[in-house]
Amino acid sequence: MGVEASRAVVRLARLPLDLAAESVGQLTGLVGRALHGRPTGPADPLPADSGIPVLLVHGLADGASVVPPLERELRGDGVGPFIPVACNAFGPDIRTAARSLGDQVEPACANGAGRAAVVIGYSLGGLIARYYVQRLGGDAYVPLVITLATPHGGTATALLAPAHPLLRQLRPGSGLLAELAEPAAGCGTRFVAFYSDLDEAVIPAARGRIDHPDLRARNVLVPGVGHLTLPLHRPVVNEIRALLAAAQVTFAVCPPDGDSP
Repeated sequence: MGVEASRAVVRLARLPLDLAAESVGQLTGLVGRALHGRPTGPADPLPADSGIPVLLVHGLADGASVVPPLERELRGDGVGPFIPVACNAFGPDIRTAARSLGDQVEPACANGAGRAAVVIGYSLGGLIARYYVQRLGGDAYVPLVITLATPHGGTATALLAPAHPLLRQLRPGSGLLAELAEPAAGCGTRFVAFYSDLDEAVIPAARGRIDHPDLRARNVLVPGVGHLTLPLHRPVVNEIRALLAAAQVTFAVCPPDGDSP
């Protein structure tokens, strides 16, 4: 077993019980579970045309513990609606999930106040969002992607996973990651990638960064927090709120390819 795989074993042993239990179920064959967002209801403020749409893409093992609480934290300030994305994260591969994301982004833009949307992706959801904007033309609709604890360079933990097609794509050097490393000079989306030096699922930590010469990416190191904790860490939430407020001012009227300030 290599050094990275050995470190992965050690860090997996430190995972919180809720993440570890869910991951065991997923990695032993429960790979048909679809990724669904929290249903909307009377508690959801903001009509469809109130502001820039924000689409939230789940990861593999967050369930209801990460994205719905993050959504509640981000509401307000005239931003929204917030749209939990219902795509099958354990489907055939990330490319298919990215096409499904596009099927939801474009109607959200058409129904919104402007012609732009923001996508926030947690863990695997960040790779789905990145593939959509970088490889499927989603940058025409999405001027800003925020990723949280996303294995942009793959992760050593995937080396220990069963040979499911999607999980193989998370292995360093996979075909999908090589595709994302190809030139992307025309991609106009701005990326902000939050990553941590204590992420139990993204190993080594530097693989949570976006290091691509053609992409406008800002990498934000969040020290001392874990994979499940990072999206709800108060400084991270505050910075995301600031990014959304700026996007509301910049993109709610101007389309992504317009003369934005």
